[in-house]
Amino acid sequence: MHESISGVEAMRGIGAAEARGFWADAWSRVLKSRSALCAIGWIALVAAGAVLSPFIANANPLWLSVIGTDGVVVSTRSPLWNSLAAADLLLFFGAIGGTVWMCVPIAMRRGERLGVLVVMSLIAGSTVVVASFVADWLGAPTRTGWSNALGDWVSDPVNAWRRVAVAAAIGAPFALCALGIPFLLSVRARAVVVSIALIAVSLAVGHRWQASPVDFDRYVTDEAAGRIRCVYTLIPWSPDRIRSELITVPPMTTVARAYEAKDAAAGREFARFAVAVQAANQSGNEELAIRARGDLEQVARQRSSLQREWKPLLTSPFAAHSFLLGTDSNGADVLAQLLWACRLSISVGFVSTGIAVIIGVTMGSIMGYFGGTIDLVLFRVVEIFMAVPVLFLLIVAAGVLPRSTYVMMAIIGCLSWTGAARFTRAEFMKLRHQDFVQGARASGLPLRSILFRHMLPNGVTPVLVDASFAIAGAIIAEATLSYLGLGPDNQASWGKLLSSATGTTGTFVWWLAIFPGTAIFLSVLAYNVLGGSLRDAIDPKLRKAAH
Repeated sequence: MHESISGVEAMRGIGAAEARGFWADAWSRVLKSRSALCAIGWIALVAAGAVLSPFIANANPLWLSVIGTDGVVVSTRSPLWNSLAAADLLLFFGAIGGTVWMCVPIAMRRGERLGVLVVMSLIAGSTVVVASFVADWLGAPTRTGWSNALGDWVSDPVNAWRRVAVAAAIGAPFALCALGIPFLLSVRARAVVVSIALIAVSLAVGHRWQASPVDFDRYVTDEAAGRIRCVYTLIPWSPDRIRSELITVPPMTTVARAYEAKDAAAGREFARFAVAVQAANQSGNEELAIRARGDLEQVARQRSSLQREWKPLLTSPFAAHSFLLGTDSNGADVLAQLLWACRLSISVGFVSTGIAVIIGVTMGSIMGYFGGTIDLVLFRVVEIFMAVPVLFLLIVAAGVLPRSTYVMMAIIGCLSWTGAARFTRAEFMKLRHQDFVQGARASGLPLRSILFRHMLPNGVTPVLVDASFAIAGAIIAEATLSYLGLGPDNQASWGKLLSSATGTTGTFVWWLAIFPGTAIFLSVLAYNVLGGSLRDAIDPKLRKAAH
C-alpha cells in the first residue's frame, strides 16, 4: 500500500522514483524481453564452455597416483592442471575475478569497472599472443646465432624466472600504452590495475611458456598394467585425441560397444574371405587360391592388431565412456570439440569486432568532426573497404599466410569497420554543433579530449548495436572458412565439424550436421536478437511505437 503525499511534497520530489542513467534504463528494457533473456542465456552458456572446456573435456587425468611394486602410492600429480596453457589459466581466473569484481559492492560505477576489465584483458591477450610467437621462434630447431643462445637461456628448466622476465618484457609496452587510456580518473589507480595485469600475465606465460606433446594412450596402457591409478574429468577425451578405430561412432555409444561393433565387422570380413579361400581351393586355380589366402592372412593380422591395441583400452575406465554426441571422421569426441570450439567462436567474434570498432570509431569521428575535404577523402577510403569481399580475401589469405586464428581475426577486423565508421560519422555530424562541443572548444581542450571524452559517449550508441550484428557476421565468416577446410590448424571448430558430415566416402553422418549446425545457428541468432532488442531499447521512436 502506497503512502499518500501532498502536492507540495510531490513538487519537492518526495516519493519520486530515482532517476537512472541512459544505459541502465536501456539495459533494464532489454531484460524485460524474453527473447533477449534467452539470447543472453545462450551467450553465457557458450562463454562458460569457452572458459571451462579444459576442465570439462580433457584426456589428461584430473588426478594421477603412481603405484609402487608393493601396491602403495608413491607420488601424485595432476596432469590436467599441468597441461593447461597460459591462456587457459588467465581465462579461468579472469572469469572468476571479473565476476567478483563486477558484483562486489564498492563506490565505483559499473562502466568504470568494465573499463578496468577491458584494459586488463587487452594487456593479457596482447602479451599471450606475442609471447606465443616468441616461444615458437625461440623453440624452432632452425635458430642460429644469438637467437639460439637466447632460446637455450630461456628454455632452462631450472630457472623459470627467466621466462617470467621475458614475458614481463613482452607485456611492458602494452602496459605502458594502457596507462594512457583514461579508464580510471586517478593515474595512481591506473598504475595499480596495469601492474596487477602485467604481474598476472607474466607469471602465467612464464610458467606455461611452451606446451609439450602428450601421449594420451600412455595413461591407458600404464593404468591397465597397474602402474598408475587415474581419476578423469567429466569428458575424458580431448579434441586432439584421435583413434582411427573410433571413426563416426554414433551418439550414446560406449567405447566397449564400439569395439564390439568393430570386432564383429572384422569377424564378418574374416568369414567372407575364408569362404573365398575355400571357393578358390575348390576351383583348382592355384594363383587365385594364393591371392585369396594372402587376403585372408591380411584380414587376420588386422583383426589381431585391433584386438591387441584395444585390450588396454577395454581394461581401463575408458571402456565405459560414452560418446554422448558420437565421434567425427577422425575418431575424436564431438562433444569435446563442440565445447573447445566455443573458444574460437567467442574469440573471433569479440576480438575481430573490437578491432573493427576501434578503427571505425576513430575514422568516423574524424570524418564527422572535421567534415569538408577530410570527410570527402576518408569516405572514399570507406567505400574502397566496403567493396572488398571479406570471405574471398580470407580464402586467399588462408592459402598465402599461416592459417592462424590471429590472422583471421586481424583480416575480419580490418575489413569490417566500415559500418562503425559510417554510424560514428553520422552521429558526430549531429553533435559537432551542440553547445557542449562548442563549450569544449572554447575552453581550449585538446582534440583527443573533445572527440573521445565528450562527443563519443553521446554518439556511440548505434555503434554498439551494430557491433552485436558484427559479432554474428564474424562467427559466420569463421564457420564458413573452417567448413571449406581453410580454418585454423589443429583447433576445434564448429565449421570443421559440419564439413565432415558427408564423410570421406560421401555418406551423410547426421550427428555431425545437426549438433555443430545447431550451435552455429543459435549463436548467430542470439547475437542478432540481442542487437535487435538493444536497438529497440535505445531508440525512442521504436519505444513510442511499441506503446
